[in-house]
Amino acid sequence: MKRFYEQFICEHFSKYRQMLFIMGPRQVGKTTISRSLNEGKRHFFYFNWDNDDDRELILSGPSKIAEKIQLEKQRVESVYIVFDELHKYRRWKIFIKGFFDKYERQTKILITGSAKIDVFRKGGDSLMGRYFPLRIHPLSVGELSNPILINSHPIKQPKNISQESFEKLYQYGGFPEPYLIADNLFYQRWKQIRNQKLFKEDLRDLTRIQELDQIELLAEFIRRQAGQLVSYSSFAKMVRVSVDTITRWIKTLRSFYYCFEIRPWSKNVTRSLIKEPKLYLWDWSLIEDSGARVENFVASHLLKSIHYWTDIGLGEFQLNYLRDKEKREIDFIVLKNKKPWFIVEVKSTEKESLSPNLYYFQKQVKAEHAFQIAFDMDYIDQDCFLYTDPAIVSAKTFLSQLI
Repeated sequence: MKRFYEQFICEHFSKYRQMLFIMGPRQVGKTTISRSLNEGKRHFFYFNWDNDDDRELILSGPSKIAEKIQLEKQRVESVYIVFDELHKYRRWKIFIKGFFDKYERQTKILITGSAKIDVFRKGGDSLMGRYFPLRIHPLSVGELSNPILINSHPIKQPKNISQESFEKLYQYGGFPEPYLIADNLFYQRWKQIRNQKLFKEDLRDLTRIQELDQIELLAEFIRRQAGQLVSYSSFAKMVRVSVDTITRWIKTLRSFYYCFEIRPWSKNVTRSLIKEPKLYLWDWSLIEDSGARVENFVASHLLKSIHYWTDIGLGEFQLNYLRDKEKREIDFIVLKNKKPWFIVEVKSTEKESLSPNLYYFQKQVKAEHAFQIAFDMDYIDQDCFLYTDPAIVSAKTFLSQLI
């Protein structure tokens, strides 16, 4: 299936000289998206670090790559080159800097990574000004119902998603292959293999962690407690390692796109909490508890949106939650350029009355909008962002207006 990221990448290279670094979890579609550049282009070259021949070429240096593709003889405006999984090369930054600085005028370069590329940087950022990041996320309601590019304003007009597509997305997650096949037997096998790749291969090959069984146990505890306040000391007791080790391992799991962290926002909030983070999974389908899965589903959609809006230059967006010492809480707050934009409380059913915390926190932080998202509510063809007072809105409607 074609994804809107493909159009964005083409438009980027038509305007800008900078390389694109596209990052995201395993099997989210990075390779498929990057290879879409080959459509209608004769001068396209693809190198994968996991391929022995390609790895040997990369290790030989930029001049060998240029020689292989006869770059000096090319008489075209641009040659498109993809370096897939290049972050696995310890000297990737030196390699790509040398290649870009020498062949910038002739090439459009795209680099992919299934771990956060910035985790492996050493020292100063010598690539400054040479690249832009693009974070690739799983499929979402907004992408499936209305896959258009956003150029000027982050919010789209609402568009309905079929009930079948919505249920598939919730049940099988947003990774393209299990979503498209929508078969439980396939999904279980896919999930098992993907889990094995992460804990038995990626962590082993790209980190110095020896205790793979223990970090896998930590990941299981995170899965069971997704969306809850994180206690590093509790994790340390359960896994039988130090708190410092738990802190490092969680950072590693985040860097490999297993989970992501949301922290409390405290500015303008009386007696707010300032330390306790929450962890959510990139793959919400792994969560068995229905309430936790619904909340993670919405969290993933919000994270995808703020990443995309930030990456394309619409502003600096941030995702947090709100909680004070009286235990009043709101699930999410989205900031735009460090100012509260909207707050979100997630409910499984529209039968629940409007939370008084929405009124309380909207007044506290002065957010423009306050939403209570009802997951089981039917689609309503109305722009949710026309509301300024707290309102109950359909998840299908609200999420369709995001990315």
